[in-house]
Amino acid sequence: GNQRNTHIGSYDLQTKQNEHLYMFERDLHIISCSVNNERTLLAVSFRQYTEEERVSQLLQSVSKYLTLLIEIQPINNVRVLKAVDSSVRVQFLYPVEDRNTSTESHLLLVSEDKYIEQFDIRVVAEEHKVMIQNSGQLPRARVADDLIWAQWDMMEQRLFYIVPKESRSTLKCVQFYPDENFNSILESHLDISVNDTQFKLVNFGYDYCQDQDVSSKSLNLQVFTSKAGGLCVCCSLASDIRDEIMYSIYFLHKGYNKTFTVSLERTESHQLKEVAFMNLDYYVAAYLPGQFLHLLNIQHPDLPCYSLFLTGEDARIDMLQNCSIQSPLMSTVLDCHVGSMYAVSISDSSLLQFLQNSKHDSERLAALHCALLYFRHTEDLEMQIIWWISDNMSTCHSFDPIQEFIIASLYCRMCPETHDLDKLLPYSSLLDWIGIIPGVTCATDIISLPVLEFHNSKGFWEKLNSNLESVKYAEPHLHYHNNVLRREWRKLSEEREERTTTVYLRNIFENAKKLVPLFQEEDYQQQLLMGLMVAQLKDHLMRHLQYVGKKKIDQIVLDYVANLLNLVHRILKEVWRRYQLHSCIFCFDERGSVGEFAVFHIMSRILEAANGMCMPLPPGFHTLHLGLGVRCLPLHTLLHYIDHGVLHLTETCVRKLLKDLDNTEKNEKLKFSIVVRLPEALGQKVRQFWNHPTNANLIARKYVKLLLEKLGNRQCSRPIPERQAVPVEFLPLNYLSNMLADIENQDVDLYEKQDHVNVRFVEETALKHTMNLLGLKYS
Repeated sequence: GNQRNTHIGSYDLQTKQNEHLYMFERDLHIISCSVNNERTLLAVSFRQYTEEERVSQLLQSVSKYLTLLIEIQPINNVRVLKAVDSSVRVQFLYPVEDRNTSTESHLLLVSEDKYIEQFDIRVVAEEHKVMIQNSGQLPRARVADDLIWAQWDMMEQRLFYIVPKESRSTLKCVQFYPDENFNSILESHLDISVNDTQFKLVNFGYDYCQDQDVSSKSLNLQVFTSKAGGLCVCCSLASDIRDEIMYSIYFLHKGYNKTFTVSLERTESHQLKEVAFMNLDYYVAAYLPGQFLHLLNIQHPDLPCYSLFLTGEDARIDMLQNCSIQSPLMSTVLDCHVGSMYAVSISDSSLLQFLQNSKHDSERLAALHCALLYFRHTEDLEMQIIWWISDNMSTCHSFDPIQEFIIASLYCRMCPETHDLDKLLPYSSLLDWIGIIPGVTCATDIISLPVLEFHNSKGFWEKLNSNLESVKYAEPHLHYHNNVLRREWRKLSEEREERTTTVYLRNIFENAKKLVPLFQEEDYQQQLLMGLMVAQLKDHLMRHLQYVGKKKIDQIVLDYVANLLNLVHRILKEVWRRYQLHSCIFCFDERGSVGEFAVFHIMSRILEAANGMCMPLPPGFHTLHLGLGVRCLPLHTLLHYIDHGVLHLTETCVRKLLKDLDNTEKNEKLKFSIVVRLPEALGQKVRQFWNHPTNANLIARKYVKLLLEKLGNRQCSRPIPERQAVPVEFLPLNYLSNMLADIENQDVDLYEKQDHVNVRFVEETALKHTMNLLGLKYS
């Protein structure tokens, strides 16, 4: 104030107003203050005198620092908690929000002498006054001793601290409960050197003068937790090389740490070289203003391609231009120099722009995963990513963007629904990644897993324990993989003639019927693959999620495969819309446009991606693909694509092609080339739609061959009867017709129940063929 008074207030985020709590009638250097949940007690720690003031005023017997407990509703009493020569930080504990007003408050005192203790304070209400009930010494309990570093987690009421032990350090955590006292719940050994380091506190308020004194000699270290049970220790390391920065991230929930070495592009002597760390829930950020911003995926830090490393203008965070940064809350940053707190988030527009302008696979892949994980599938974002994929399929060399988009999207859609599902579903199509991040080297070390001691604790500790159990049981092997699916699909595809009636296959196809197709079409291969994926994914989840229940797992699996098919449909829909295509692709008498050729190429890449992951495609996909191929490709290229399995002949498309195209020489060549490549079963179905002598000749020959084969399998003991009303007087044909008719009468069902193929059809076809060879007209 103007009269050199010191005021203490509390800022209300909702009303945007300051609430006055207390005033000292002198100018004080306050180190720390905290108010209890009920706003009835205030704890204040301040410096009474500097060392020079004490000497000049002969106050050697007076303590340098003072810690007070003040009743503020109304102001009644002031108690001295500490009068010492070392600074003290104060922090009230806060119960859960829905707890009723309590008559007891708990206060932490953190001393520069490397200990922490808790005071228990009881209050009593008398005539609208709230007074401290304890008449003598306040009950206290020692929480921690001999610590070198401590961090307070305000939201979760947790205290992390480090105790030095010989050549290594031990990280410990104390959890404070609303209705209990406190428990030491975690212990983890860290290979961090703490020799000659000074005491450092994080999130206990900021003392600029003190932090300036110890910053060069204290640990630059922070602990971050995530909602999914991630626990990370971020530490800046000293480097002997001037233009080099080193920092380590200990992923305690994964059992390893990663040490990064970054070569700086440009440095100035006045620039600080201390990395600031930020907690963005799904990511931990290492930030050096003017140099780099490194976003590390907490859930999947195993492959470096999930870390987004930004430099230059891309690495700039608005409003944060120095290194005096702390992250006291999730997605929040305190700029210690100016005393301002900011909410930090990733900009979707900037991320998409970065994705579009990226030159390296590491940047593209990390940005793609970041967009899908962080922004949770907004329609517009998904559309822009699909458009980017359609433009950049050939520029990504170390990964398939279609595969990554589908697998990562499925992971993000499914995992929030069920606990532990994130450990069982694949999050990437990559088993390994051999790419590099320019200017960054990374060393990975296995570390011992933290030891947890808790009972009936829910939330974070339960999730962390689940993550640690997964690491013990070799987590990478828990994720679903398609190796078994691929082998089984190939085996069943080859043996389908013999096994079409087995109970196993019937169940497989029943699974497929529960999924929604692109449009109604019989596609044996895709239905088989869908059903197999449902069956095998169900078995995989049942082995690890027994507590969920069979009905729930059935629904999870069906949702997973249905979402997979819908994602392929979504890609097709977006590229269809982008290139303004319509149903004209089924008009085979016209050539395809530039847009249709682009979509054909994209569909070919989707097919390639699906084959690589052994992933089913929506029924109807191959029909659309073949239709575009007929319109866009020259005949020799079309046949080459068919022969090499890029294009699949489907009944719907081939039937329409045979019916709609006239019998010009060019079209006849196309039709005949298609017909001779049809699988036997499909050929029998669609040849009837091509009214052409060559086709009729093929059908007749096939029918005669089948009848004669049947005749060879039995003895004919009686003479062949003469047929009545023979249409032509051609004795060889009459004899053959009579013999075929006799066999035909004994087996009506011989030729797949196609009544239009019979002896009469064979006679007409033979006569037409003979007359054609003789150059005569047939009437």
